[in-house]
Amino acid sequence: MVGVAEGSTVMTIETLPALCPARAPWNKGRIMGQKLPLQPKHVWSTPPAPGKLGGGTADDKTLRDLRGLFREALMRPPPEFLHYGDPFGDVSLRREIVDYLRATRGIRAGVDQVMITSGTQSALSLIGRALMQPKSRIWVEDPCYPQALNLFRSLGLTIIPVPVDQDGLDPAAGMLAAPEAEAVYLTPSHQFPLGATLSMPRRLALLDWAQGAGAWIIEDDYDSEYRFTGPPLAALHGIDRAGRVIYLGTFSKALAPGLRLGYAVLPVEVVETVRRLRDLTDRYPNPLIETVLARFMSEGQYAAHLRRARKRCRMARDALVEGLSAAPLDVMIPDQGLHLIAYARGDEADAELQRLGQAGGLSSRRLSQMFLKAPAQQGLVIGYSGFETAEIRAAAYGATRAITSGGRE
Repeated sequence: MVGVAEGSTVMTIETLPALCPARAPWNKGRIMGQKLPLQPKHVWSTPPAPGKLGGGTADDKTLRDLRGLFREALMRPPPEFLHYGDPFGDVSLRREIVDYLRATRGIRAGVDQVMITSGTQSALSLIGRALMQPKSRIWVEDPCYPQALNLFRSLGLTIIPVPVDQDGLDPAAGMLAAPEAEAVYLTPSHQFPLGATLSMPRRLALLDWAQGAGAWIIEDDYDSEYRFTGPPLAALHGIDRAGRVIYLGTFSKALAPGLRLGYAVLPVEVVETVRRLRDLTDRYPNPLIETVLARFMSEGQYAAHLRRARKRCRMARDALVEGLSAAPLDVMIPDQGLHLIAYARGDEADAELQRLGQAGGLSSRRLSQMFLKAPAQQGLVIGYSGFETAEIRAAAYGATRAITSGGRE
């Protein structure tokens, strides 16, 4: 028996409830026989205001389908749920992704090249740490996606801003600024935030540069599922013959950010390097979610979900445009994606437009804050996914009234 100093208090199971009754499970909600008010079981955060970027697109039908698949997966969990799995993730889901990308994006890759991640940010972190060193130079679009930029800075990379115009990132400008850069990060199918599509001549020039410089092209294809007119665009990866493109996809926009699921298609020569780092970082992805999503895709529910989601997002886009039609803004109507830009007229600063829009109930991001070196344009970046049509329309009308009146209503 362990000795106890004379005069000390010995803690036993019997004395714990008396000393800490509120924590004792059999005294939950009571202290010394008195009832205590209980905290609510769930404390929800404030719902995002219409216009906030990054909303998921899962509807009631999709959630019911996923709920049923989760129930079945829990009744018969995959072996990896009770044991450690492959660092690159469930092979069934990777196979579904390979088939999906071949059919929709023109990408031909082996299952062994696909890594399941917890989203684009996770993939960028792994790739940046595995393939680049501090001070490595990386081209980024100007303006660019802020989260990626902040990650690259945190890794100590040297940022090379490359201007974007109506044809996307300009490789010639990048080669003038840093011809021997180690990588480029871009959103070629739907540039974030401006919405441009990288032209074919520039795609070919970028691939030629990467092959000659031995550089990596990181293609972030964050919202290609939401093209409202015409056939899907071929991915840059689909025309790469030198194995220089790393392709990133995500289910955050296609389904819901809460799934925390994305993927990367890696060149064969870097697979083992990235695999070793993944194994050291977080071992392997969530097998329960992977099992559910693999079935969701194989049984045709994912394709059906995307058809419904595209229709709803197009309607939400149109409602947003309608609500902003009388505002003193130049609204660009996109034929793809989940956000639009409302440009300021004249010399009005987007900080004031954002303040007034938010007072009217519409969330947004300031376009000017996404520029690095190029002259900043003034405007609002507004999302329309994840909101009901009536909700986004009402918020847009509220923002229009606030902006038009200068907040004097």
